[in-house]
Amino acid sequence: MKPPTRRPDVRRASVRVLVTNDDGIGSSGLHALVGAITDMGWTPVVAAPTSDWSGASAALGPLQNPDRVAVDAVDLPGSADVEAHAVEAPPALIVMLAMLGGFGEPPELVVAGVNQGLNTGRSTLYSATVGAVLTAQKFGRPGLALSQVDGRRGDIAQRWSSATEVARPLLAWLVEAARPTVLNVNVPNLRLAEMAGIRQAELAPIGGVRTTIVGRDEGGIHLDLVETDDELPERSDTVLVRSGHVTVSAITGPTVVGGVDLPLDEWWGH
Repeated sequence: MKPPTRRPDVRRASVRVLVTNDDGIGSSGLHALVGAITDMGWTPVVAAPTSDWSGASAALGPLQNPDRVAVDAVDLPGSADVEAHAVEAPPALIVMLAMLGGFGEPPELVVAGVNQGLNTGRSTLYSATVGAVLTAQKFGRPGLALSQVDGRRGDIAQRWSSATEVARPLLAWLVEAARPTVLNVNVPNLRLAEMAGIRQAELAPIGGVRTTIVGRDEGGIHLDLVETDDELPERSDTVLVRSGHVTVSAITGPTVVGGVDLPLDEWWGH
């Protein structure tokens, strides 16, 4: 990835960063990310959900009270000096609140993670980790969604430090970008020395796991997540991260699709 033109107003030594996630304020991945950003000499401000909002995309609700969002100050393990808030809201709304000044001066950068589980392929549409940083882009801020292979699926310890170490140069790149860029980053659950490298990746047609119906009863439908076994493009994020690569994809929010000839005259019969 070619380094972008520097933004002259960036203050590298004092970057104010909103750190959020969709796993909740108690997530060890969030705590590891806060520690890494602090070590960079930057100023993290943490605002994360009180509960798990995985799969909420860029949802702004539902809210118990649409006129008020509950916010509590909390202490993070190992980061007692960091400003941190537990918020009864999904990640996208938390980012919106931050951009409106809800947690002080709006951040220069938004980072979401470290998510315990991949966010690859077009299934990123459903990811609240990704939804948070796309919301930041809507407000003219860069963002990084950071996810890692879930160690629980193989009963392996989660190597949070590998993910946060990977993120450091990417964060530095983002704050110097000429325009607000969003990166979706997926990291193997390996030591850095065990990884195959870093690749710019396409989004796979589907994610690393898919939802399947495993049963029905009178009261509902039973679901499960199973690993994707479809043949996928070699340059896709799902394939590359399975082969031990860190994957980086520059993404954006909803855009108009060009080249579609719409029969407007046929539709408008008035």
